[in-house]
Formats: sequence, C-alpha cells, structure tokens
Amino acid sequence: MPAPPAWQKVPPDQVRRFADLAMEQVPDIARDILRAMRQEFPNLQLTTDALGEPKALLAIRLALENFVGQLTTDIEQPRELPEVFREFGRNQALAGRRLDSLQAIYRLNVRLAWRSLAEIGQKVEIPPPAMYELAESAFEYLDELVSHSLHGYAEVAAGQAGERIRRRRLLVDLLLTEHRADPPATLAAVAERAAAVDWPLPDEVAVAVLLRPDRQLLTPALGDEVLLDLDGEPPRLVLPDPEAPGRVERLHRAMGGWSGAIGPSVPVTQAATSLHWATAAARMIQEGLLPHGGLLSCSEHAEALVLLPAGKLIDDLARRRLDRLTEVGPEQARRLAETLLARLETQGGAPEVAARLGVHPQTVRNRLRQIKELWGDDLDDPDRRFELELILRTRRLRGELTDPNA
Repeated sequence: MPAPPAWQKVPPDQVRRFADLAMEQVPDIARDILRAMRQEFPNLQLTTDALGEPKALLAIRLALENFVGQLTTDIEQPRELPEVFREFGRNQALAGRRLDSLQAIYRLNVRLAWRSLAEIGQKVEIPPPAMYELAESAFEYLDELVSHSLHGYAEVAAGQAGERIRRRRLLVDLLLTEHRADPPATLAAVAERAAAVDWPLPDEVAVAVLLRPDRQLLTPALGDEVLLDLDGEPPRLVLPDPEAPGRVERLHRAMGGWSGAIGPSVPVTQAATSLHWATAAARMIQEGLLPHGGLLSCSEHAEALVLLPAGKLIDDLARRRLDRLTEVGPEQARRLAETLLARLETQGGAPEVAARLGVHPQTVRNRLRQIKELWGDDLDDPDRRFELELILRTRRLRGELTDPNA
C-alpha cells in the first residue's frame, strides 16, 4: 500500500514522528481493540498460541504495524499476515458465526484503530487532508484483510456444505432402503440420522423420482424440509408430511421445468414403498404410457400403474375372453367393446350407457342385444364381468378404446 498523495507532502520528520508514536502505541491499541471485541461479541471464540495468547491479538498487532510501516517505507506485507486472517475466518465459520457477524467485527476494529490513529495525528499536527486520505487508505486496507478472512470462511463453509449434503444423502439412502424387520430399530436409526442434519422427523413422507431434463435447469428451490438428491440415479426427493395443507401445491410450484412422478403418502419407515410406485410411474412416463410434464401423482394414476405393467397377462386373458369379437369387423368390435365397458361401469340400462357414450339409446339397445348374444351367461357371472372390465379398462388406458371422460 503506497502512501497516499497528501502524505507525500507532509514533511518526512513529521511522518516519522507519527509512525514512531503509532508503532509505540500499537500493543496498547491492539489490546484495547481485543477488549472491545470481547465486550461487543461476548460469545466470540478465539484460538490461542502456544503461550496462551489469543491469536487475534497477534493479528491485530501485525495488521497495525504493517499499515503504519507502509507510510514511511515501501515494505512488503508480512508473509504470515494473510494466513493469520484466513485462519480467523476459518475459526469463525467453525464456530457457526454468520458472515455479517464476521464483517461487524472488522468494522469495530477499524473504527477503534482509526480513533487512536486520529488522536496521534492531532498530536503531531498532521494536516487534515492527509488524515482524510489516510482514513480512505485504512478502509481499503481493511477490505484487503477482510478478503483473506472471507477466503478462510468460505473454505470452511464449502466443506460444511459438502458434509451437510453428504449426510442428507445418507439419510435419503436410509429412508429409501426397504426395511422388513424391527420397525422400532429402523425408526430409531432414521431418527438419529435425521437429527444429524436437523431434519424434523415426520410421521409420513412421499417420495418423488425425477426425470433428468434434456437441457440444463436450475436446482428446484425446495427449502431444507425437502430432502433432495440430484446426484442419485435417478434423482429423488423426499417430501415430509405430504398431506399437510398446501404442501404438495408448493412442491409443484418450486419444481420449475423438472418432471417426474411422486408416490403415495406412507409412514416414514415405509418410504421405499412410495419410491417403488414413483419409480414405476417415472418409467411409464418415459415409455409414453403416462403423460409427461410436471410432477405426476401416482395416486391419480393408480389404475394405469396397476393394469398397464400387467399387459402380457391381460393380453392372454383377452385372447380367451374377447375371442367372440373376431366374429365381427374391427370397427364394430371396437364399438361393442366400448359399449360393454360402459355397461359394466355404469351397471345401468340403455339410457345410462347411451349418456356415458354420447350416442342414441336405441343404438345402445342394438349393441347390448348383440353383446348378450356374444357373451350370454358370462355377463351374469361376477368373475367373468370383473375379468372383462380389467381387459377393457387396460385397452382404454392404451388408447385402443375411446375414453368418454377425455
């Protein structure tokens, strides 16, 4: 830090008197600053050296000596000074102090230091313009020291953030592991790991599986209550207390462009069950069997999740139960299948079926007569009716039959 221009106009012997007097008072100034720091910040944790002296006292003294020394000669900053201030920043981060608290400590230091230097300037009659410039230099010097401490603070903060992310990921892994025995022990293990990351243990959770987007998206701003693991394959999140008012709605708003599926609400020790359904739904979204976009709710697509994966079994059953439709053409077969499904769902007569399909009742009567001829007594057998409804609902989910609700 070269001397400010106005100082270059101050007679050298006057600058020397200022510097000598300041250097002489540096130990007292440093102790006064440390005392004020402890009074202003009673919970301040200070490390000590081998002799038991606070390292902060050494840092303050070094900083003052370096600042004053540069007024009389172009000296290099003491090699240990940056590391001393980096260590101070690290220690404050480890003690859990906020960044604004660290900056407040420095503001107090420079204010007290400047008060002492201003008194010395008056004693040796340093001109006011030179003292004003010296004040500006003092604050620039402070910024340089703060940058060293911020670097140390950031090192620790980054490490703590990484450790926190690691612990939260371990919690997610434990939650999503299938636990088959000893529920009390499982709950205790989950509770212990949740406490390690300050995650309040909920009664129920819902697990979502996310689909990686084709383009880069911002990380969803979900807050600490939602456990998010974007490094997993696939990415997953755990939503606590999903039945709480507005909880799922807030999750949807926070997802941005991310899509995927969220499983049903389950007790916290059964999160693997919710993960199972969310995984199945996400896979079906990728296969085009379920709609893509946003966060799909498994509970709203339970029919598809149950029936579509059983496609081969349903097809085998269909070959035996719908074989009679081969007696009519493809288009008539489709119309009869839709009419039969509407009849099974409504359990009504021609007017109710016609209303559901949006066709004339007489048309429905004709179709129902033909259906009766094809299936006969099977329509009176509850097991056969159930099988027919399963087959026809599956075909509607596949898009092979028209959905009257669409």
